Amino acid sequence: MRPNPLLTALGYAPTDRVVIFHADDIGMCGATVDAYADLLDVGALTSAALMVPCPAAAEGAAVARRYPHADLGVHLTITSEWDVLRWGPVSTRDPASGLLDAEGRFPRTVQAVQATARPDAVRSELAAQVSRARAWGVDITHVDSHMGALAHPKFLPAVMALAGQEGVPAMYPRMNRAGWRAQGFDAAGAAGAWGYGRLLEHAGRPLVDGLYMLPLHEGGDHLELTRRVLATLPPGLTHFILHPARDTPELRAICGDWPGRVANYEAFRDPRMKGVIADSGVHAIGYRLLRDWMRAPA
Repeated sequence: MRPNPLLTALGYAPTDRVVIFHADDIGMCGATVDAYADLLDVGALTSAALMVPCPAAAEGAAVARRYPHADLGVHLTITSEWDVLRWGPVSTRDPASGLLDAEGRFPRTVQAVQATARPDAVRSELAAQVSRARAWGVDITHVDSHMGALAHPKFLPAVMALAGQEGVPAMYPRMNRAGWRAQGFDAAGAAGAWGYGRLLEHAGRPLVDGLYMLPLHEGGDHLELTRRVLATLPPGLTHFILHPARDTPELRAICGDWPGRVANYEAFRDPRMKGVIADSGVHAIGYRLLRDWMRAPA
């Protein structure tokens, strides 16, 4: 695939490795909010996204307001995957929307919500989440999708339209057909996702070249893991995902994958992480830079 034109537009070389170190699931619970504040103090994190429908989301927004450098987007959410902690739409309680399961919450799985949710209801819900984040004082830098649930042909137009209206990037990868197939798309879906990405790029939307996610289901030394991963990243713009959370009784009660979340947090809380990133030769940026480029006069 040809080099990402966004790199040269931002002043980088086509061979440069540029990374957005991005924290997902902020506001899911209190442990994520406390971790987010800690990582903003340390400074290795370059971006994050807020789960607006979740119980601690307003607290996450309050943390971002205290940090002028906080780069916070909206983690657009239409699933509620846990057993102990559940959340639902902020826009409707109508079962006809397809956004509610038998418990009156978002469906637990991506497959379920993609099968039942009406596109118009999803469009209204996403707009309501962005509006609520803005009302909380969040300077929204981007939007992305929780669990990738919105990566579906019937939902993507709403996501991209909302991003365009807000003048913010929507995280979308520049994958070829094979890459989309590897993500679980069938041949027709992969061709459509690839073609849609080409249209977005031609329209001047910033796209990422690749995704990497620190493990969720294993603990251990994620600082050294990050060091190894950064050494092998290819040229281009990488959306590097972590799910930081403090180790608390609340987190352990909610998430079976808590060891990975805590390991993600401990790695990026480690004061050595900034040196690991610097020594790797990658360029660390946030979504605010992409948003400002997108909003700049032609």
